[in-house]
Amino acid sequence: MSSTRKQDDLFRKTLADFGYEFKDGKLRNIRTGRPFEFVVHEGDQVYNQKHYEALGEVVTEEVYKLLESECGLKKAPVPLKSKQKEPETFIFVSEDVGTNEKLMVLIHGSGVVRAGQWARRLIINDSLESGTQIPYIKKAKKAGYAVLVMNTNDNYRIMKKERVFIKGSKTPECHAHYVWEHYVQSTAAKHIALVAHSYGGCVTTSLFQKFKKDFRDSRVISHLRTSLSHLCSSVLYCTPSEIFSVMVLDLVFSPPPGHRPSLSNILSLPTWTSPPPSLNILSLPHLDIPLLSLNILSLPHLDIAPSLS
Repeated sequence: MSSTRKQDDLFRKTLADFGYEFKDGKLRNIRTGRPFEFVVHEGDQVYNQKHYEALGEVVTEEVYKLLESECGLKKAPVPLKSKQKEPETFIFVSEDVGTNEKLMVLIHGSGVVRAGQWARRLIINDSLESGTQIPYIKKAKKAGYAVLVMNTNDNYRIMKKERVFIKGSKTPECHAHYVWEHYVQSTAAKHIALVAHSYGGCVTTSLFQKFKKDFRDSRVISHLRTSLSHLCSSVLYCTPSEIFSVMVLDLVFSPPPGHRPSLSNILSLPTWTSPPPSLNILSLPHLDIPLLSLNILSLPHLDIAPSLS
């Protein structure tokens, strides 16, 4: 790769710099109107990949902006307080996150995705609708929910050529624990719905293990997993007195009597790279027992379903 090509990408800080824009929710070439094209320089796979990754970083910033401008969310710091020059990250929350009795928490998967994203590949190659959490956030707010969007993959900064981990966000699990303890637990929420995609399901399992009281005392009313591409070895405890459900796409695994469900035994449907649009956790009624053998795809849509109360 030539030094000129390397320098080209160093100075590209916006979508327009890359020659792209989001038009009707889809990434399009500003000049031609065509979808994203991976090949920029024929035969130079290394450069094309680097170009794609650089574009992905810009897309992340664009999604952050949309969470604020389209969804009305704001950034909240992690950790809450940091010393000067200490690295920090952030989550996104709605204005009513501290006072609303209903709260939806969204947790993305592993890899390059950040707050507000389900799959970067889908954002670039398909649409914001399929690749981001924005549709979920809008539906949640319309249904009267406060929203909290975690940012579990933002774990460190490079400072003086060294990796410096962020306090309270060293790992995805650490991030989730910190956010739950310092943000979620202090809210007025009586009913919490979680939507976790891919490895986010494992992160949620760790939340259950650390904050069992919130799950067992009926505060967490439902938990939707939308593709267990990573199976956790941890065991989820689910008793008739607990309001906690394990959902994989449209399948809720019902264990034999007397057995506790293990994630390694959960039957999985074909893998999705992002939550299917028809999955609507907000249409679930208030539960007094765990969901068992329920096809949530058959539930009414949000506009005609009973609201959680």
